[in-house]
Amino acid sequence: MKEVLLLKCGEIVLKGLNRKTFEDRLLKNLSRRMKHVADCEISMRQSVVYVEVPEEADADAVMDCARHVFGFATISRAAVCPEKTLESVIDTAQSYLADRFAQAKTFKVETKRGDKKFPMTSTEISQHVGGELADRFPNVRPYMHGPDLTVHVEIREKYAFVHAGPEPGAGGMPVGTNGRAALLLSGGIDSPVAGWMMAKRGLELVGVHFFSYPYTSERAKEKVLELGRKLTVWCGRMSVMVVPFTKIQEEIREKCHEELFTLIMRRFMMRIAEKVAIQYGCGALITGESLGQVASQTMPAMGVTGAVCELPIFRPCIGMDKEEIVRIARHIDTFETSILPYEDCCTVFTPKHPNTKPKMPKILEAESHLDVESLVNEAVEGVEIIHLP
Repeated sequence: MKEVLLLKCGEIVLKGLNRKTFEDRLLKNLSRRMKHVADCEISMRQSVVYVEVPEEADADAVMDCARHVFGFATISRAAVCPEKTLESVIDTAQSYLADRFAQAKTFKVETKRGDKKFPMTSTEISQHVGGELADRFPNVRPYMHGPDLTVHVEIREKYAFVHAGPEPGAGGMPVGTNGRAALLLSGGIDSPVAGWMMAKRGLELVGVHFFSYPYTSERAKEKVLELGRKLTVWCGRMSVMVVPFTKIQEEIREKCHEELFTLIMRRFMMRIAEKVAIQYGCGALITGESLGQVASQTMPAMGVTGAVCELPIFRPCIGMDKEEIVRIARHIDTFETSILPYEDCCTVFTPKHPNTKPKMPKILEAESHLDVESLVNEAVEGVEIIHLP
């Protein structure tokens, strides 16, 4: 039986004269992602995207791919009726949903009539189809309030479809419609979640990872790249800029007071990330900071670290507690990778008593002992670019 996915657009339907720009990007993103799964025919009519699944394709894999594309509110896996007639709709429902009827005790029929030329109203179609299905499945009784099974009939311009109801899509905006931003990607739980949240708002991501070999191992680097790969399931292609950070950390340890290590290190990170971001056409930085979670994420500390940047800094996790962040990390399948026991550069030379209420004059005095510009430029020149599919 021929199957099709019906993907209903989300908030882009609220756009005005620029709506087509969002729709074009959505179709482009979906087509690029689908080509790795199956040779599907994709079209769009009346804010519904149709993905025709070839008979030889893995329909479950196609469905799973569609679930991870930002921009769709709901997804329905439906059977295509051979003819746009009531008899064909009834026969298709009986065949396609036989397993669902076998598990149900009650059912109802809901109809959407997109083709207003069809000679019956939505209510009339539902009543007729429901009556026939009640005769064909005598053990399942019609029930209008909270039935076990809802049979969905959609009468569209070209075909009629039958399915057992939509499931939530990924939501959000098509990736790329709101520009590009640089994600400071560590090996922790928070930064992949922050990247996912901003990709959901239409940002294309460029990862920036700070690598301190030999204090951090190649396994730690591979862990971060695996987190990037897991993000590409949602946001598509992604490049990760691996920044050599060892010399900077050693200079900070040698010339600065211990309580300021983390703050000065993070100021260097922000400077470098901004330079890399500008080089690759990014309009903002993204961090996984959550207010008060650690010493470097107090309000004064974030003020000090963010002061070195002119680009806007997005902190989508800022008001979330750890349980909320972990819940999203599990949803996007990054949690188990994030908790692997490979340290990243943020845990190197961690002070015993970090300064949680830093004063800018003291920070500037400490940095005066460092050749900041030279260290930043050297790190940027040493960036290793890794492209993730």
